[in-house]
Amino acid sequence: MLFLPELMLLGAGLIFFGLSLGSYPAETIRNTAIVCFTVALAATLATLNNSGELFFSAYNVDLFSQTFKALIILATLFVVIFTDKLPGIKAKVRAEYYIFLSMSVLGLVMLVSSVELLAIFVALELSSFAVYVMVPMRDERFGSKGQMEAGIKYLLFGVAATGFMLFGMSYLFGLTGTTRLADIVVKLSDIYTEPAVVVASTMVLAGFFYKLALFPMHFWVPDVYEGASNETTAFIAAVPKIAAVAMLIRFVILASGSGDAIVNVLMVCAVLSMFYGNLSALVQKDFKRMLGFSGIAHAGFVLLGLITFHATGYATSLYYITGYAFMNLACFLVICSVAPQGENLAIEDLTGLHKRSPLLAITLTVGLFSLAGIPPFVGFTGKFMLLVGALKEDYLLLVILAAINTAIAIYYYLSVVRLTFCTDPEGREAVNGNFLTNIASVLLILVIIIMGVVPSQFLEIAQSTMKTIM
Repeated sequence: MLFLPELMLLGAGLIFFGLSLGSYPAETIRNTAIVCFTVALAATLATLNNSGELFFSAYNVDLFSQTFKALIILATLFVVIFTDKLPGIKAKVRAEYYIFLSMSVLGLVMLVSSVELLAIFVALELSSFAVYVMVPMRDERFGSKGQMEAGIKYLLFGVAATGFMLFGMSYLFGLTGTTRLADIVVKLSDIYTEPAVVVASTMVLAGFFYKLALFPMHFWVPDVYEGASNETTAFIAAVPKIAAVAMLIRFVILASGSGDAIVNVLMVCAVLSMFYGNLSALVQKDFKRMLGFSGIAHAGFVLLGLITFHATGYATSLYYITGYAFMNLACFLVICSVAPQGENLAIEDLTGLHKRSPLLAITLTVGLFSLAGIPPFVGFTGKFMLLVGALKEDYLLLVILAAINTAIAIYYYLSVVRLTFCTDPEGREAVNGNFLTNIASVLLILVIIIMGVVPSQFLEIAQSTMKTIM
């Protein structure tokens, strides 16, 4: 039972491999994907309270890992539902696309359970290389070859981030003589102030900064978001970031004893991410590029919870990244619906959306209001708690800079909302979502509102989750 969710995902990959050998309608492939990920989610929920160790203690199953697995698979299920029949993917490789999607999700769920350096590396690479293949699978019928450039950039930056991470891991092994995180914590207790420990910890964190799209490992974001298909971008924007936060929490706990040095690194990365992301997003015309730059800024906000080195701060980061995933999914649901052929969506293409599709307009507005940090949505509640937590630790300057960035972000998010609700369609066609897409829209709206209005339930779960690894 401990490895049941992973087995379900592995089985899903085998099923899609079987489908790739024949010729099946796109609807059949999509419905199979929905069933497979639903079963995987059910298996994860069934094992939520299980605990144990596998593979010679390199793999931990506990409430922490299972909670993150459930979030990863749930977010993936939403992506599968609202991307319909993969219109942005080449028709001949849609079954293969789901093979790599399943393998990437498998790598992510293995990553959050890995507590040994080599296991972390293998899981991270499994999740990453699958996405490297997914990016160039975009259909070329729109006359664009951008997906090839995006795939190459994603691969090259990923390999560079992996190199940094492996170099840092080699330092940790050299300093401690072990690759198990629990043993590393014990053996580093006497040498936390050594420069080698700080350098090693920072280099290891770089690998997860890449997944989270955090400065300075962010350079791939705009081109990959624009060049990849809408389906792939939706996945990249939401799902890997959940796993990245899980691993950042594990490693920040590992490096917490080195004190000010790691805090200073995280603070600098947070501030630069927020300013770079928000200022760059101001001038974007492509909606996916705008969301990409805003994602860099939100990654900076996530760090506000980590620098507290407290379970409450970690729980708040978990709460915020969960809310962020749902906000992003709401925006990408609209992108996939308004661009049904898989083309990129310019911000001006959202003109008059409130008359073309009221439900999509509301979904987009809720998602953008939440991203902007406007009450009563989860984005406001999450940012407020992150800022309060940082203020309690006397990071006043950091809180002021984060508040300034919130004000900057409100401008470009509300500019899109204004275009959506305060303009006429100007001859643009109505948008009709299918039944599953409409259900997904309603669910995302409810989740974003409920998490923002009554956060206590979710925070209690998050805090219970953190206690299992503290």
